[in-house]
Amino acid sequence: MLKKRYGNRSDWKRIVKREYVQSYIETKEFTGTITLLHLVQVKEPLWVDYDDQSNCIVDNGYTWMQHFPVGENFALTTMFDSKGEIVQWYIDICNEIGIENNVPWWEDLFLDIVILPTGEIILLDEDELEEALVGGSINQNMYDLAWNETNRIISLIREQKFPLLQFSKDHKELLKAQFQRGE
Repeated sequence: MLKKRYGNRSDWKRIVKREYVQSYIETKEFTGTITLLHLVQVKEPLWVDYDDQSNCIVDNGYTWMQHFPVGENFALTTMFDSKGEIVQWYIDICNEIGIENNVPWWEDLFLDIVILPTGEIILLDEDELEEALVGGSINQNMYDLAWNETNRIISLIREQKFPLLQFSKDHKELLKAQFQRGE
């Protein structure tokens, strides 16, 4: 069974104090739900290691913005540090995206793509996808969907034809204005 993950991260115990806002937008460049989760206070920072470098992706004052595009099989998370600088982009490959109790969710298809501000692309969790297929958690169609979507997105990123990366800061400002208005 696939895990359903929610944009508000309400089940995440690491977060002590949070602010959350979301909005549905429909523009030429993007149609879907965007969310902004401000990690006001966390129990402890979260660091991830990629090859020879270590990146902090969660700490007090960090902000995670997510894009849930309509009709796509991915969710994009842009992680900002407390100074508003992008730490990384994280793309979850999804079987499905939906809304439940007005909160966006995605069904995780295991494969993940990380893009660092340097432009480096890192593919994660291929082993989890293989185990899910062998173990019967997913079928061959889901497996093929995960790889096809991953390869498509990586190609678009390399060709600089994945515009959501460029909209991260603008969409963050749009949602920050909702915080300030108290929406």
